[in-house]
Amino acid sequence: MDFWPRFNQQFLRYTDLGISLDVSKMGFPEGYLKSKAADCQRAADYMRELEAGEEKNVDEGRMVGHYWLRDVSRAPERDAGGQPVRSYIDDCREAIASFAEEIHGEGKFTHVLLIGIGGSALGPQLVADALGQPDDKMRVAFLDNTDPDGFERVLGQLPLASTLTLVISKSGGTKETANGMKTAQAAYAAQGLSFAGHAVAVTGVDSALDRVARGEEGDDEGRAWLRRFAMTNWVGGRTSVTSVVGLLPMALQGLDFRAFLDGAKAMDARTRGADPAENAAMMMALMWHHAGGGTGKRDMVILPYKDRLALMAKYLQQLIMESLGKARDLDGTAVEQGIAVYGNKGSTDQHAYVQQLRDGVDNFFATFIEVRENFGNGRRGESESGDYLQGFLRGTRRALADKGRPSMTLSLARIDAYTLGALIALYERAVGIYAVLVNINAYDQPGVEAGKKAAEAFICFLHQCRKRLEDASGEKVRAVDVHAGIEDYVSAKGDSQSPTIEDVYHALVHMAHNDAGVIQEWGSFPEEDTFAYQG
Repeated sequence: MDFWPRFNQQFLRYTDLGISLDVSKMGFPEGYLKSKAADCQRAADYMRELEAGEEKNVDEGRMVGHYWLRDVSRAPERDAGGQPVRSYIDDCREAIASFAEEIHGEGKFTHVLLIGIGGSALGPQLVADALGQPDDKMRVAFLDNTDPDGFERVLGQLPLASTLTLVISKSGGTKETANGMKTAQAAYAAQGLSFAGHAVAVTGVDSALDRVARGEEGDDEGRAWLRRFAMTNWVGGRTSVTSVVGLLPMALQGLDFRAFLDGAKAMDARTRGADPAENAAMMMALMWHHAGGGTGKRDMVILPYKDRLALMAKYLQQLIMESLGKARDLDGTAVEQGIAVYGNKGSTDQHAYVQQLRDGVDNFFATFIEVRENFGNGRRGESESGDYLQGFLRGTRRALADKGRPSMTLSLARIDAYTLGALIALYERAVGIYAVLVNINAYDQPGVEAGKKAAEAFICFLHQCRKRLEDASGEKVRAVDVHAGIEDYVSAKGDSQSPTIEDVYHALVHMAHNDAGVIQEWGSFPEEDTFAYQG
């Protein structure tokens, strides 16, 4: 099929931003865009109201203000709680720049360790990998889980004496981040170093972490940390990369965070209208809606043909799936909305799952992301490798189109701070618009909170299982025996939740592999396995 006529009609180009969007291979019918005109206007109105400060995150009772971070003129003077907004944004930017300049000038620190989880790590990881250069002012590493082996691997490669640690948690109570911080504190102490003298907090005012950083709590002899940066409740984690969460590590790394903000601001300005022919975010959201029938029945496959964007799919997984994966719509109707996102990078994927994309189950749409300049730093030159990279992109795109598999293509002139900021802003706005099209709240995350409560429940009865084994004084017991010895479980939150026998079994197996003195003997089936404490 000759796509040339459709390409000319369905190709949106922002020459000033260096970004274009081609939806000619998404397979939507004639008249589709016109049929969605009223929905587009409704979405544009919603986004305008959101940016004006209306409380759109009604479930959590807060404003949604990440767009203000790159255009302070659109922010209200104060938030719903009466706290300053405009002055906070301006002051925060200046504080970030001043602190980074101070750290670079002192020359004491050569590395940054960022401890966070979810949006507090994913955005900074994407930016650091996409924009990092060999001559960066500081190298950045991450603790973004609660895996002890992962902690050891990262900490073991860092020169802690010259490593500045950023601990990022709005509440200060996020378990993954708290565990990472405790492990880092122990690692510094083991080398005779003061953690407080190497630490910076990014957190909510008067949070548990804020109190530790002020020197009021913790075990570093009451010393205050080097600096504290305040987070606000009107910026969610998955949209926090243009806040202090993303800007501080950028500045420390030596990246141009102001250009990053400028790129996001420019994309915001180009994507406020209702006409999808001029609004790339509106067009993307409509394509997602068309491909999945408004119910997410097709997965989104992200295929960036650039090593620097290898983390893009990982970043978009949280931004899109946490925003759109909702059980109920704004009217309270059960909808089970969402779009599954996965991907890696081209041309690696051509030797992995592209086989299924072309010939297997037809349950996806692809987004190719190309970077037209093969070389970094504006260099030019002949490159057979770059020619092949472009050839593989065009070949794979053509192969999918020939089988009627839908795809769109985002083209970037280059990867720099400005363009990356614009790209992230494009996806943020597309998510917000799509949420309006399917009538859900894109800015809450009740499922995440449910998972946290379930994890807390497991930890509580894990302790009870351990005590039961210790009380048995070396006696061999089965999971059913331990379960019978545990009274009704009440979580730390006060929610009644009794563990099942299977829950107890998994707790015992965990202890057998990690607790000194806990022994497991295998039977023919899990119910016959025995456990004993021989400490």
